[in-house]
Amino acid sequence: MTPNIVKTIKTRAERLTGLPRARNQRGRKPSRHMSSRGYLDAIEGGARIAAAILTAPVLRGPHNRWGATPAEGSATMPGDELVPQPKITSTRAITIGAPPQEVWPWLVQIGQGRGGFYSYDALANLVRCDIHSADRIIPQLQHVHPGDLILLASAGAPCFRVSKAQPPSVLTLVGANPKTQVAAPIPATPEEMASTWQWVLHPVDNGRGTRLVVRQRLSYPRRQSALWRLVEPVSFVMERRTLRGIKARAEGQHIASVDSCL
Repeated sequence: MTPNIVKTIKTRAERLTGLPRARNQRGRKPSRHMSSRGYLDAIEGGARIAAAILTAPVLRGPHNRWGATPAEGSATMPGDELVPQPKITSTRAITIGAPPQEVWPWLVQIGQGRGGFYSYDALANLVRCDIHSADRIIPQLQHVHPGDLILLASAGAPCFRVSKAQPPSVLTLVGANPKTQVAAPIPATPEEMASTWQWVLHPVDNGRGTRLVVRQRLSYPRRQSALWRLVEPVSFVMERRTLRGIKARAEGQHIASVDSCL
């Protein structure tokens, strides 16, 4: 990136992100400036998104299958029936060195105003998403039920409703209308707007590890084709970081708990 682009990102980041909600221990308001880590996060995320957009014509398939085996890509997942004729489908996966019951708490608390998405927060906040990813399990966010609202950003932005929550193995979210926040009905044709965000946790290594698989299915009107082709590589970069963020947190906590038992 050129110095001018970096400067622009830093300026907007200072204005729109890195605003902790809590006061410090002495009761003073925290600085409005984002940390160096936040700058690097925004720059890295922006660079990766730019690269994904530029290479999408060639690498669209690998992006949409990142980390997943052919069997995982072709397997039926809970929630597939909610968008029966998708125009865009992605299935991505990652192996985590912690059992599903230790991964689930990090997954179930995702959402804006909740545990965040463990992705490029600073970059998302440049467009006022107000995302603050947690580095701890939040007890009051551990229980979701069908119908619960999961926001992707502040009010009026895209959102989901919980369709199915089966700890510690299945979390299925279905797209909702950003204005009414009502879940979209199952579309009769691929020209109707509908989406899912489907998560499955499979135990591996005799239950000591987890295979975390995530799928998105999307249908939309033909007039929106260009828009969603642009969103697709952005989604890839953000979701890949989410998978890695869940992995890092779950494995870190697992190692700490094992060490404490020694």
